[in-house]
Amino acid sequence: MFVSAARRSAFYALVVVIIVASIFPLYYAVVTSFKSGSALFRVDYWPTEASLANYRAIFSGGNFGRNLGNSVLVASSVVGLSLLLALTAAYALGRVRFRGRSLLLLTILSVSMFPQIAVLAGLFELIRWAGVYNTPFALVLSYMIFTLPFTVWVLTAFMRDLPIEIEEAAIVDGASPWVIITRVFMPLMWPALVTTSLLAFIGAWNEFVFALTFTSADEQRTVPVAIALLSGAAEREIPWGSITAASVIVTIPLVALVLIFQRRIISGLTAGGVKG
Repeated sequence: MFVSAARRSAFYALVVVIIVASIFPLYYAVVTSFKSGSALFRVDYWPTEASLANYRAIFSGGNFGRNLGNSVLVASSVVGLSLLLALTAAYALGRVRFRGRSLLLLTILSVSMFPQIAVLAGLFELIRWAGVYNTPFALVLSYMIFTLPFTVWVLTAFMRDLPIEIEEAAIVDGASPWVIITRVFMPLMWPALVTTSLLAFIGAWNEFVFALTFTSADEQRTVPVAIALLSGAAEREIPWGSITAASVIVTIPLVALVLIFQRRIISGLTAGGVKG
């Protein structure tokens, strides 16, 4: 009994350490974002003042509000297009039998194995040739290259586990493939759709290399690039207060989405893990 209690205590201690290590950076950023002046360089683990000067500064000067809107537009577009294309591709790869299906699926997955820097030069020339440089469409196009293979792979694996009897009943009733996808499979795939869309949104929201390369105007940049360039906005010193305030604003939507959809995320990640 003593050994069992010791193991349980060690397990909970490890859980506490992991939680603290995960949450502390965000917590300290929130505390720092409410500081101003010399208080920014004082180490305080508890809030000692509540000043909104940093939040007012990032919205009053520059294009941070516009950058925030660009991130929402680009990330939402990436999620919408990825789900539309991945859902139809998953139906073909998961339910339709044809020669080379496994090879095609592996080829799609292999695209995401290349590092971003490896395709940066070629993708830059492609975007310039298409005439979409320094536009949100350039970011949507580049993000889809790495988001779409992941969503296709996950949704294909999930769709393969759906009972064939449901599809056969829909076909007997005269349903077309599009009706089967949207009216029959989509309601059953909500956990997987929520999981993949949230992961795609986080990836597009946090992406930095493509956003820095394919945009040159301040009005077209997304928030990761805008925060990085805040360090060069001041003439004499780095605006740490504004950087922490901007980081908190960027992180809050992701935390809120995870908390709202946490049950569906868990269902999506564990779907197919137990076979009956």
